[in-house]
Amino acid sequence: MEAQTKQRATRKKSKGQSTKRPEIKTARKVAVAPQIQILDIGLISPDPDQPRKTFDEQNLNQLAQSISEHGVLQPITVRKFEEGYTIVMGERRYRASKLVGKPTIPAMVREFADNDVLEVQIIENLQRKDVEPTEEAEAIQFLLDRYEPSEIAKRLGRSENYIRQRIKLASLIEGFKPFVRNGEMTLGLAVAVALFEPGEQQLILESLEGDFQPHRVKRMVDSRTFDLTRAPFALDDKTLVPKAGACTMCPFNAANQGNLFGEGKMVCTRTSCFENKRTKTFMKLLKRVKKEGLKLVPNISKYWLDEERNQWVMAQMEKEGLQVHLTNELEILKEPAEPTLENIKEEHRHYEYTKEELTEFLDEAKESFTEEKEAWDNAIEHGFEKGILLETDTYLTQTIFVKVREEVNQAGSGSKPLEKRKMAECTPAEQIIKINSRELRKKQIENNHLFKEVVDMIRETNYIEQKKALSKDEMVAICISLFENNIGFYAQREHFVGFLGDDTKLSYEDSVAQFKKDFKKESFYKLLRYLLTRQVHLGESNHTNDLTNQSFYVAMQSFYKDNISVIEETYNEKRKKREARIKERVAALEERAKLLEE
Repeated sequence: MEAQTKQRATRKKSKGQSTKRPEIKTARKVAVAPQIQILDIGLISPDPDQPRKTFDEQNLNQLAQSISEHGVLQPITVRKFEEGYTIVMGERRYRASKLVGKPTIPAMVREFADNDVLEVQIIENLQRKDVEPTEEAEAIQFLLDRYEPSEIAKRLGRSENYIRQRIKLASLIEGFKPFVRNGEMTLGLAVAVALFEPGEQQLILESLEGDFQPHRVKRMVDSRTFDLTRAPFALDDKTLVPKAGACTMCPFNAANQGNLFGEGKMVCTRTSCFENKRTKTFMKLLKRVKKEGLKLVPNISKYWLDEERNQWVMAQMEKEGLQVHLTNELEILKEPAEPTLENIKEEHRHYEYTKEELTEFLDEAKESFTEEKEAWDNAIEHGFEKGILLETDTYLTQTIFVKVREEVNQAGSGSKPLEKRKMAECTPAEQIIKINSRELRKKQIENNHLFKEVVDMIRETNYIEQKKALSKDEMVAICISLFENNIGFYAQREHFVGFLGDDTKLSYEDSVAQFKKDFKKESFYKLLRYLLTRQVHLGESNHTNDLTNQSFYVAMQSFYKDNISVIEETYNEKRKKREARIKERVAALEERAKLLEE
């Protein structure tokens, strides 16, 4: 279809015709032969340029059976050539007639201009109920040479958004189309992939390595798309990246391609451009805060200090000569928002409270707001300075007031903190402290770079694809990772007292060595079983409508079948009683309905 479209465009140019789509308001006129003829089926052949390529075998056999019993009820349409006839419309009827050995077929012989034949075939095919989506997309793409999307929608009796989605689906590379045709890939996912440039689509396809998994494709799509309403830059800014221009006019903004992600939703599908704009916005922010003397506060606590993106942000700030403070070292005031009853209801939506109780919550919130607003309005008088809070993952910013905590700012009798003083201002003992602190920081940065390089190297290998059993070191690493990242200080730890040993004075290296020395597979199993009980989905999800919950339910049967049966029986009894009451009520209503009908 794409090749045909290019050929037709080439022919138009060679004849001096314009390829611009005209505004068509009336149907094309064609000469129509008034009579139906009975033609020798051997003189008829399919059109090799017919856009329809797939025919459902079962439906074709059913049509053949009908033709065998009743004949061809609607004539096909053909064009006359010197050597015979070519089908314009009705190839299914022609194929079915040949299946049952019909020697002739009723046909209407019409004259068509070459440019009109494919259009007639496409429109006829698109009005079928069983049209294959990717073929439909290619056909609609061809019609774009002649009509605007709104005109195509009118001709086919479809919504304009439906047509725009099919136009975008036509951009799906060939490698993905078989998955759409066999039903493995939903149309929604196919359209989402088609939003990317062909090269990006190819990368996604190759990463699957022949094993199509919809959830993996969706994760890759999600990681390559960005909600523009959460962009840290102005969407109508043409100057941020001049070659890309404004996001509001960009073809990679899904809102400019129809409602592909929902009504008017703005989603960027060009990862490199979005990242470039976001980074430039951050670099401009660094220049601005330095020029205006503002305090830039990256939203980083000591627990997230070593994250790669946080390390990069701090490094760029240091290059600009900006001082870096972690949030736990600072007092931060954010502008308070006046509470409303709607806010209170939303905050407590998971609980049932009376109107009086919600009103009490609102009164308490208003008291807090008054105090926070007073602190905000008088911040400068209390030693705060104006600043900007930066989210290091999105680069979104928020105006704040900030000051260094007093306990952090204390460094002797009213002097500046040690880290703010120059070497010449320090005593020999203090200089030793500063030298050691700098060296410690350098080692930390070096270790960060070293570790990142090792991780990047490993991720580029086939480590994940290895088939051999987990080594002891790997199981140790998994155990510590699961414990540190999932059990935590605020989760239930009563089952894991002393799990990593009781000597908290050991270094990280010694702690790992000690854990490895005392390691037992039972520790691994215990952690996995604990996590298994925490990964289930509660609320509207249950063991009948959620895959995770169903697998958990089945696994627990081998341990607690009797206990589960007791719980199930309790619910079954309640259900039977409820269904019995419903049955009685429905029967009574049916009886009343009969009386009303009489």
